[in-house]
Amino acid sequence: MSNVLLLRAANKDSPDRYEDAFRSRGYHPISVPVLETIIVGREDLARRLSLGPEKQSLSGVIITSQRAVEAWFEAAQALIIADNTPLKPESAWWSVPFYAVGEATSVALRDLCEKIPLYSPRDIRGGSETGTAERLAGFIIKDLPSDEASRKLLYLTGDKNRDTLPRVLESAGVALDPLQVYATQGSSTFPYDLSLAFERVKGERLSWGWIVYFAPSVAEFVTPILRNHFILPAVNSSMEDRSQLSEHHHVKVAAIGPTTEAFLQQTLQLSVAVTARNPKADDLADAVLQQDEA
Repeated sequence: MSNVLLLRAANKDSPDRYEDAFRSRGYHPISVPVLETIIVGREDLARRLSLGPEKQSLSGVIITSQRAVEAWFEAAQALIIADNTPLKPESAWWSVPFYAVGEATSVALRDLCEKIPLYSPRDIRGGSETGTAERLAGFIIKDLPSDEASRKLLYLTGDKNRDTLPRVLESAGVALDPLQVYATQGSSTFPYDLSLAFERVKGERLSWGWIVYFAPSVAEFVTPILRNHFILPAVNSSMEDRSQLSEHHHVKVAAIGPTTEAFLQQTLQLSVAVTARNPKADDLADAVLQQDEA
């Protein structure tokens, strides 16, 4: 058995599928979060909320993540605490549909209804039927009345959104009013969390076998920190970090998909031993196991 470092946050609400996949194949997986999300643009969002959908000629709202739900809740709370003039019932946000990507986002939206009534959705659409941007875009196009004079949706975004959803909707005549409400960055606690991971396995005398990267977005941020503990394989073997310190561990690198693999190899010059055939837990764990058994 060897340790596998998973550069991602484990699922806290249920058994983590990636940890389970590696554990079932005889590995000891350790998840360390590499990202943190911060809420931005609170004042701008609060101003939009206070106006209501009618004054902004909005036909609905698109929510694509739980972070966007959190931003909405914080902005609404700020309005309530400030005791601003409440919305009139006919201008309340329950008068328009909210389109959500995935069931988890739908559940988070439903939880708002009792907390901030005038600022909450009552008509939540999409959910489990629309787990991707492409599916949500197709759903919205079919769902919105085609004869509506103004088909404009408030679109809450992060800082790393793909253009798939806007491109598909705008090509179908649906206008978007985008507003960034959160940003993702490298976790400020990653060095500490990584040190904790080492402490947890210190007495188990397990070798370190793999580091698994799940996204290129923070790979550049975490890799220098990882070099304080690991000897990472380089594309050019002559460039490999050969600081033969006793506390440094030789590891192999795995990637969740081709985009991450390309970034690791081309930008960071890391040698990637395996890449999952599909971005799924079992496919990733199988690829690692097959490489070790080869």
